[in-house]
Amino acid sequence: MEITEIRITLRDDEKLRAFASITLDNMIVIRGLKIIEGTSGTFIAMPSRQRKDGSYQDVAHPINREAREWLESQVIGAFKEEQQKAREGRATIHRGNHDGLAADEDAY
Repeated sequence: MEITEIRITLRDDEKLRAFASITLDNMIVIRGLKIIEGTSGTFIAMPSRQRKDGSYQDVAHPINREAREWLESQVIGAFKEEQQKAREGRATIHRGNHDGLAADEDAY
């Protein structure tokens, strides 16, 4: 399996640093990944939905540690590239509205 596209939407938030969407093998899109700055570093939170009991359940997720590490390295690498572009004035940091959807995601 290959990640054929990663879209990053930077956020102006202390903990929620960005949203990401990934395309797998030019066939499947997973939207709503969150890039979080935690106490022990940056990590990826997978898209989830709230259950009736108030708990959250991932909608899509890696099935083992190796897959999670691979996914995180790809997405966090793209996130760091997007941060660099923002520092150079070539990317936008979005403020407010934490819905996880970038304006350009309609292209999917």
